[in-house]
Amino acid sequence: MPNRVFNWTFDDVIRVLKENGFQLNHIRGSHFYYTGNYEGILRQVSVPKHGKISFKPRTFKGIVTQSGLSTKIWKL
Repeated sequence: MPNRVFNWTFDDVIRVLKENGFQLNHIRGSHFYYTGNYEGILRQVSVPKHGKISFKPRTFKGIVTQSGLSTKIWKL
């Protein structure tokens, strides 16, 4: 399991998003766009896919912010 904001990969992020009702909207280049309705607000999350490399902490924090999901759901 990922450790705080470090070691989160594309597959880990997608798993959490899908568990919380987000669905793939479209793909543009290496970025996957997921949309979901969380707490009555429609949200779109951009997730870059660059192999099996872990996200940098700042990139991961941006994904968490875009999703609107609480840090408890992300297990941070």
